[in-house]
Amino acid sequence: MNCWEFKKCGREAGGIKAIELGICPAYPDNGKCCARVAGTLCGGKVQGTYAIKLVNCMKCDFYASAHYDRPKK
Repeated sequence: MNCWEFKKCGREAGGIKAIELGICPAYPDNGKCCARVAGTLCGGKVQGTYAIKLVNCMKCDFYASAHYDRPKK
C-alpha cells in the first residue's frame, strides 16, 4: 500500500486534491518511502528534506505501519 492510499490525501494523479494541492512528489514511485522524498505535504504543510522532516515522519501513522518500506540493514 502506498502512502496516498493509506492517508487518503488525494494527491495522487487524478486524486480529489491533485488540482488544488498538486500531485505529491512521492507519486508514483515513492509511495512506500515518502519520508525520503522532499516536498511532500504532511499536516497541511510542505515538508523539506528527509533530515529536516524525519522528526515529523516518525510521528506519522503510515511511517509507523508495516506498509512503510524501510531500507534493509
